[in-house]
Amino acid sequence: MYPLLFKLVLTRMDPERAHHLAFTVIRLLPALGIGRLVHRWTRPRTDLGVNTLGLHFASPFGVAAGFDKDGEAVIGLGQLGFGHVEVGTLTAVAQPGNPKPRLFRLVSDRAVINRMGFNNHGAAAAVARLTRVRARAGRPVLGVNIGKSRVTAVENATADYLQSAETLAALADYLVVNVSSPNTPGLRGLQELDQLAPLLTAVKRAAGATPLLVKIAPDLADAEVARIATLAVELGLDGIIATNTTISRAGLKTDAATIVAAGAGGLSGAPLHTRSLTVLKQIRAVVPASWCVISVGGVDTAAQVAERLAAGATLVQGYTAFLYRGPLWARQINRGLDRILAGTNH
Repeated sequence: MYPLLFKLVLTRMDPERAHHLAFTVIRLLPALGIGRLVHRWTRPRTDLGVNTLGLHFASPFGVAAGFDKDGEAVIGLGQLGFGHVEVGTLTAVAQPGNPKPRLFRLVSDRAVINRMGFNNHGAAAAVARLTRVRARAGRPVLGVNIGKSRVTAVENATADYLQSAETLAALADYLVVNVSSPNTPGLRGLQELDQLAPLLTAVKRAAGATPLLVKIAPDLADAEVARIATLAVELGLDGIIATNTTISRAGLKTDAATIVAAGAGGLSGAPLHTRSLTVLKQIRAVVPASWCVISVGGVDTAAQVAERLAAGATLVQGYTAFLYRGPLWARQINRGLDRILAGTNH
């Protein structure tokens, strides 16, 4: 029924408002008393477990950062069948994000353009919520994604990231340094090696025993991808997440006027599939086999998740297709992986 609801109702609503309505329902799942029953229906039927980063993931499929910015719906998302939830991006300083409208659907491309701008209530405000999440039995693995506050000058970025890391690292199962969103001025420049190396070194020290990963953009040149992946291994990071949204608008089916009207922002969804898969393969070619590589970008079906795993992804994340698939998306992925992996084992 969700495709019909999406076509007749949700597409007529402002995308951000539709997201907040769905998010509210997911957030309330545990409080409604049906979350555990739902989870018995959405979780994998076979053993899809993955052990990486010193953690156990019940499913290799999780929610990418951006869906739950402040860590308010982690338990509900886990009950929908996601093996991990990466919250954020959280910043040291609370910020409202960019002016609305800032989220736009490209339905014919199964894509979204967003220029949200890291809207969140700040790292300190997340502490109490994440503390409660960690105390819950049966919760999904909790990732925390941190970024630079908009009010912080780029030359002061390291101190800004350190403030977030020192506040949140102990509450995270793994921590992610986001240097790849196109919606914070100057942020992507931090992917330059001379800026990235000292930043990651400092945050790793602050993270302590918490596994640390870095999230990169799909718009990097192939050589830059390889250099950053090699650097991350050399610095002793625990993994890499590839990729964030793209600033490219190449190959879209949506009419040009609609794309121009949407304006600046990061493009996510199906158009990223090919590039994200390519970046995954490039990273896996230069990092140790045991090193954690999380693939995200353009994932919609169980077959595509299985493709990423076969190409070397340790874990896979999704977000945009959630808008098009609806609340049973993780269940669809888990059931599909059950069938696919059962078939390969015969």
